[in-house]
Amino acid sequence: MTWHSLAVCGLYIILLLVFAVPLGRFFARAMAGELGFLRPLERALCRLGGVKDGEEMTWSRYALAALAFNFIGLFVVFLLLRWQGELPLNPMGLGEVAPDLAFNTAVSFASNTNWQAYGGETTLSYLTQMLGLTVQNFVSAATGIAVLVAFVRGLARSNSQTIGNFWVDLIRATIYVLLPLSLVLALGLAAEGVVQTLSPYTEVQTLEAGATQSVALGPAASQVAIKQLGTNGGGFFNVNSAHPLENPTPISNFLQCLAILLIPAALCHTFGSMIKDRRQGWAVLAAMTVLFTVLLAVCVGAERMGNPALVDLGAEGGNMEGKEVRFGVTASALWATATTAASNGSVNSMHDAFTPLGGLVPMWLMQLGEVVFGGVGSGLYGMLVFAIVAVFLAGLMVGRTPEYLGKKIEAFEIKMASLVVLFPPACVLIGTAIALSCEAGRAGISNPGVHGYSEVLYGFSSAGNNNGSAFGGLGANSPFYNAALGVCMLIARYWLIVPTLAIAGSLARKRAVPAGPGTMPTHTPLFVVLLIGVVILVGALTFVPALALGPVVEHLQMTAE
Repeated sequence: MTWHSLAVCGLYIILLLVFAVPLGRFFARAMAGELGFLRPLERALCRLGGVKDGEEMTWSRYALAALAFNFIGLFVVFLLLRWQGELPLNPMGLGEVAPDLAFNTAVSFASNTNWQAYGGETTLSYLTQMLGLTVQNFVSAATGIAVLVAFVRGLARSNSQTIGNFWVDLIRATIYVLLPLSLVLALGLAAEGVVQTLSPYTEVQTLEAGATQSVALGPAASQVAIKQLGTNGGGFFNVNSAHPLENPTPISNFLQCLAILLIPAALCHTFGSMIKDRRQGWAVLAAMTVLFTVLLAVCVGAERMGNPALVDLGAEGGNMEGKEVRFGVTASALWATATTAASNGSVNSMHDAFTPLGGLVPMWLMQLGEVVFGGVGSGLYGMLVFAIVAVFLAGLMVGRTPEYLGKKIEAFEIKMASLVVLFPPACVLIGTAIALSCEAGRAGISNPGVHGYSEVLYGFSSAGNNNGSAFGGLGANSPFYNAALGVCMLIARYWLIVPTLAIAGSLARKRAVPAGPGTMPTHTPLFVVLLIGVVILVGALTFVPALALGPVVEHLQMTAE
């Protein structure tokens, strides 16, 4: 780690924590309906959707509404992809998307994963990008916020049969949180040179005499803003945020990287405000920040050290393979850590070219369950589920009934929490095993040996935790991978939402009990350490054997040569 690296990473973490405080408290007021400046729009949208004023839902109705809305959106995107050749705003005359790729892409954007097995500028029309993908970037992120708010209501309420109204929460998350921030960021990115136009691609003269090159254009800034703020990650162009028209300068790079974790960090303060105990929000944020900082140091350090074989030959400056010169090693490693700490998936460098330990960090961050900040809403409710597991384990150690925020944690909550914790690893490990054991899965591997294994493991880790990033060396646009990764994305998003809402409904029905002598405080440094330990323990026990076969072996091979 150099002084420059420490300064860049330190500034990033400081600004993230500083901006998160006011934004989180603003979000709490917005989701509680305490802001009036967009109330007419909110009421108009509610009336348009047939939502009655003050009507609330049980957890099962809330879950059904969320699933129905998301699957309708998935179907609409699928149709857009299949019919885009017959629709307007298609200046390059791009044709329909193959059924398996259309399924994978529709699932990807509806589930907030944004896994890309396609090249945006060569596959999708402007209409598909705007009406299909950008809209899903907003509503999939808003769904995550809505589920989080419902979960927090379950913790905050007593003797209640309802946890809010999905449609109201969806609307508020969109118009008060996502739209205003996206507008501000899109304007800032456009000022830095991110392209925003409906003009067709243009031919430009290159430095070679008489040679020309087609430059892809499009309405990118508007999609880039919400792809980062909503922890979506889908790039307008094929190489995502490594593209000079999607991320042209170090300033645009820092703004986008900060936007990736901004809302997930702010929602920790929203949580504290909603339960009227801000210390609880600080405790969860502290656990996330500690995990993020340690793993960031490992990733930056590994990339700064570079390949020993090249260092012995006099190469300096760290591992620049697969990285943009305008960003350098530190900014690339910072982005890789932030984008996999969140369920974002955007990239400004190719993770396939990272050192083995540098590539292990983003892979393991995803495998921890996308709870180190995590996706918008989904990261925090995932971490709160881990908090429930942590207090349950603490209760077992001292022989008392576990409690969290005044609610007794009993068998039903632990069963549902187990589903949330165990299903993503199951998707990752089972999917990887199937891919490596069949010819269709092995056909996509471009690198033989342990690195090819790591490419497959990374791909299923990304899909099985709704991240969307890739090592970049796996040929994923095939019927096998489009189907297998699509199924993983569906399970990782919606199979977790249902048990999370079930926990919320169960807790909301319970009566809050006052803290007693045997109650473990959940805002203290001791609990922060326990929560970190539980997250790491689950990740270590589940994935260390798999990681040992890939990045760890590759690191030993590299250092032994």
